Amino acid sequence: MAKVFTITVPPDLGRKKRERTDDPRYVDGQKKLVEAMKYLAKSDPVANRAAVELLSEHVRTKFRMSDSPLG
Repeated sequence: MAKVFTITVPPDLGRKKRERTDDPRYVDGQKKLVEAMKYLAKSDPVANRAAVELLSEHVRTKFRMSDSPLG
């Protein structure tokens, strides 16, 4: 059985914290994707199901992980 060793690191109290600011482009981009999904679902839900699923997956995973409003 292996042993796990931890090396404790004291926190750097002199480090500045990054100030969080809202980026309206990030929120606007999410709103546009939701509007696109609504439009596709309303026009032909059966034929556009794959497109709605693709956009939904993008919003839930890649968009939130790669595009941060903090830049």
